[in-house]
Amino acid sequence: MSKVVIVGGGAAGMFASIAAAECGHQVVVYEKNEKLGKKLYITGKGRCNITNACDMEGLFEAVRTNAKFLYSSFYGYTNQQVIDFFERINVPVKIERGDRVFPVSDRSSDVIRGLEREMDRLGVEVHLRTAVKKIVEKDGHFEKIILGDQRQIHADACIVATGGLSYQSTGSTGDGFRFAESLGHTVTDCMPALVPMECKEEWVPELQGLSLRNVNVTILDGKKKLYDDFGEMLFTHYGVSGPLILSASSYVGKKLKAKELTLKIDLKPALSEEQLDHRVLREFEENQNRQFKNAVHKLFPSKLIPVMIELSGIDPEKKVNVITKEERLGFVRLIKGLTCTLTDLRDYNEAIITKGGIKIKEVDPGTMESKLVKGLHFAGEVLDLDAVTGGFNLQIAWSTAYAAGTGIQI
Repeated sequence: MSKVVIVGGGAAGMFASIAAAECGHQVVVYEKNEKLGKKLYITGKGRCNITNACDMEGLFEAVRTNAKFLYSSFYGYTNQQVIDFFERINVPVKIERGDRVFPVSDRSSDVIRGLEREMDRLGVEVHLRTAVKKIVEKDGHFEKIILGDQRQIHADACIVATGGLSYQSTGSTGDGFRFAESLGHTVTDCMPALVPMECKEEWVPELQGLSLRNVNVTILDGKKKLYDDFGEMLFTHYGVSGPLILSASSYVGKKLKAKELTLKIDLKPALSEEQLDHRVLREFEENQNRQFKNAVHKLFPSKLIPVMIELSGIDPEKKVNVITKEERLGFVRLIKGLTCTLTDLRDYNEAIITKGGIKIKEVDPGTMESKLVKGLHFAGEVLDLDAVTGGFNLQIAWSTAYAAGTGIQI
């Protein structure tokens, strides 16, 4: 039986502790926060999107960075095994739109409590409000950790599961990156990912709080299409957010850091331009003696109407029966392509995850062990791995944590 210390008590740290304890190791978790799973608590808007129930191919397609590295760990601990695990520990789950998996209770606290119960059952020792200051190696082997109060804890192996830089209020302050670099590891360039974006146009804040469902979003660099998808988005006081936008940020973030990009929103993607023109024409015919501003209420949510009228360039007081064909077709094109300018990503405090991390070429994909320091393992967001929204980033946490916890060979 080996003594294993785990730095970080988030999703990956908790799961790694369970996996290592099930292998018969003596496991101690050090967490600097006052409770375990602080970031897990706020994921999925507090509901906790545990994983995604898609097929294996879908899992790999959802990973944006270094998907091949995850081959061993995804097959070593699949999304189905995650579902089975939570069912077994009395956290029943349900599958929603887009194959997203949530606890039946819709409470992330139940997921955390379930993990804590399992850790307790397996005899995992937990130290809260205990920061780790340094990880020490000797002759290429992990030797000990040094705590914030200078205490030294010797162990046979160490798993670093400190997260990235996102949601810093939960304690993700890049500790793991500093530990890894001090031990000779390379940390790739990091940036916020799955993060809202800022827009230039003055009409955008007027739509704050407006959620658009079933829209198509395209992001362009000049004429070059960088991202195109269908789903749900949200306007905010600074720009845009919501599932579509968060996922898009993982595709366009690097480019957006360098230059402004164009966001094009198709408000009626189910209709061709011709079909939409017929629909608008029908609205106009039904309201032909009304002013333009009072004739479009069936086409949009009420908050969007003043903005669409303003952007159309048509006089709001104009009677519908004198609107020209050119004006009408221009209005149709606006509905099919509401356009604004993306200027920047929001910062880490609003980012769900971090893009970048410990270079995976320096880590064994089967055991998550460092290739530089024996007995040192990594799990979760601290690694240079990231995926789109939908439960995929937590699947990376569970799979890499399981690989790390079961991969201790001392």
